[in-house]
Amino acid sequence: MNEVITEIRRAGGRAARKKARQGGAGAGDTGAIWPGVEGGTYRPLSKDDVEKVHRTALDILAQVGLRDATKRCVETVTGTGGQLTDDGRLLFPQTLVEDTLAQTGRGFPLYAQDPNYDLDPSSTRIHLGTSGAAVHIIDSETRQVRNSTLQDLYNMARLADALPNIHMFQRTVVPREIEDPRLMDLNTCFACMAGTKKPIGTSFTSAANLDEAVKMLHTVAGSETAFRARPFLCVSTCFIVPPLKFAEEALAVIETAADQGIPLKLVSAGQAGATSPAALAGAVALQTAEVLSGLIYLNLLNPGHPALFGALPFVSDLRTGAMSGGSAEQGLLMAACAQMAQYYGIPAAVSAGMTDSKLPDFQAGYEKGYTELMSALAGANLIYEAAGMYGSLLACSLESFVLDNDLIGAVMRATRGIEVNDDTLSLATIKDVCIDGPGHFLGHDQTLERMQKDYFYPDLGDRTTPQEWHDQGAEDLLDRARERTRELLAAPLPTHISQEVLAQIKAEFPIML
Repeated sequence: MNEVITEIRRAGGRAARKKARQGGAGAGDTGAIWPGVEGGTYRPLSKDDVEKVHRTALDILAQVGLRDATKRCVETVTGTGGQLTDDGRLLFPQTLVEDTLAQTGRGFPLYAQDPNYDLDPSSTRIHLGTSGAAVHIIDSETRQVRNSTLQDLYNMARLADALPNIHMFQRTVVPREIEDPRLMDLNTCFACMAGTKKPIGTSFTSAANLDEAVKMLHTVAGSETAFRARPFLCVSTCFIVPPLKFAEEALAVIETAADQGIPLKLVSAGQAGATSPAALAGAVALQTAEVLSGLIYLNLLNPGHPALFGALPFVSDLRTGAMSGGSAEQGLLMAACAQMAQYYGIPAAVSAGMTDSKLPDFQAGYEKGYTELMSALAGANLIYEAAGMYGSLLACSLESFVLDNDLIGAVMRATRGIEVNDDTLSLATIKDVCIDGPGHFLGHDQTLERMQKDYFYPDLGDRTTPQEWHDQGAEDLLDRARERTRELLAAPLPTHISQEVLAQIKAEFPIML
């Protein structure tokens, strides 16, 4: 365990991340957690179960296949051993899948505009961040619901930039005031990269929009060569219309990203009991097969291209058919999909923290807590939707970013586990205190030394006694969260993109922010 901790702490950006934690915006001064804490201790699937899911996924691809493949996809896959049935289903034989998986991209980083925030999504290292396409903003104070805007998206990117336990920022809300898909795609991409220097992600409604956005990314990076060397954007694409149908425009986005050297998050998001089997094992097998189909096509286009394994079987409340993003089953499914990604050696991208609650309340806390902890303990490399989301991804809350920053810190600390060695077993300390000392450990050198190494301290969480809380004004947690959010958004705007570059982008692209 010591060797693992030492290796992670030596990774680039450790000093910068520690400095960020000490700045007061985040979780306080603690070295107990860091991006890339290792999970992997929770295993809802046995090794035999994983093999069974894998074999079932291979059978789905070989025997059932997928409909609605584009001409280029059909030609590429059939040209390397695939088959197209008379009724238009594209089949992926087992040998094609296994041979192509052998050359799939592994061991790649996710870059940030600032190298101090680069992520290493390998092994069972965990990172938590945002994602979603919420259409509403919920005001926890007034309980009003309104449409989300481009300014909201930019503000959320700024919050993610300031909060140390949010490691990456993928688009959270849809700017509802922008109806044109091209304008929406370009402005969404701009708001993300202008709001934070951490790794970013978004999606595109068409390959043409991605192509245009790439020119903007090159401008920010300094050149095409510089961006290709450090692509700080990961394109998320739901290339599957479950069950087992390709989305034509999304396949074109995959093709463009492969040509442009942009990492991809390959997503299949079925809903158990609706567009995936109600049986949880069947949902995992189907989404695994669907993501594998995208990986095979991508690697036939560009062997070794960096891509995340985004098998995301969501949950239906079978009483109503509504999505239940905060259910215990959702946590189980994400943990199982993380295991499948680890089986293939590909970085796992899962979704957790998608509470069904509409407000930052008790329900939100427990649903966010157990779904994120299950994913983290399973070693999911990239846990999306971990901050800000409500109403099963339909709504977002600004003040929830600072609340979830605390929650994520606790999840990371729990996932890190207990460090066991001669020093931490504390025999010498126990002798010192009990034989020669005062009979308690308060003020002991080891206590002071381990205070920051072993313990995570929440920034907003209240640990006073009930009487102290009352005497200090009985302030509500949400009141503190709203105040902290206002403080962070009142800070100077980000400066990681120069004014000259911003002016150039606004002169060349239809930026509305």
